[in-house]
Amino acid sequence: MATATGARPAVGVLALQGAVREHVAMLESAGARAVPVRRPAELSEIDGLVLPGGESTTMSRLLETFELLEPLREAIAGGLPAFGSCAGMILLARQVLDGRPDQQQLGGLDVVVRRNAFGRQVDSFEADLPFAGVPGGPLHAVFIRAPWVEKAGDGVEVLATVPDPEDPPDGNRADRIVAVRQGAVVATAFHPEITRDERVHRLFVELVRKA
Repeated sequence: MATATGARPAVGVLALQGAVREHVAMLESAGARAVPVRRPAELSEIDGLVLPGGESTTMSRLLETFELLEPLREAIAGGLPAFGSCAGMILLARQVLDGRPDQQQLGGLDVVVRRNAFGRQVDSFEADLPFAGVPGGPLHAVFIRAPWVEKAGDGVEVLATVPDPEDPPDGNRADRIVAVRQGAVVATAFHPEITRDERVHRLFVELVRKA
């Protein structure tokens, strides 16, 4: 891992596909020095890594193409803090349901996730979520073709679930796990990078500092 510059740890953003610029901006605002990551050698220059939202199967293939798959697995297994949003959550899970047969996982979270669990693009929605470990009240979360966690292992802390909806037809969303943490690895099914709320990124930056 890199040595943090002053109080600003170097946090990489996997820059192969997805919401890279949005995460870079949020990390900088949250007190980190954001570094795009595209090559295995760049992993030694960072103190933590963000896996952005995007398309999980595409990102899985690109990880192999750029020869990042195994180095990333090893880095995360070795203690590199990681944060995944939406597609990043899928990649960090130990198992994915409804994914492609050749889809690769990075591990790091003892969870089973269901890909596109909340539905298609037209089923995107927003909700206010109580979020454990984040002060200041509920987070406004944006879900776009989002996964959910079907099963979490004993060592996984559930940080947020979808509250009971006001509309009865949306009852299948209630109590679904949408944010988890295991050690220094955090994942959300929603996209905190596209809101103006920096609290999830600040939580991760603090985990990186402590690590």
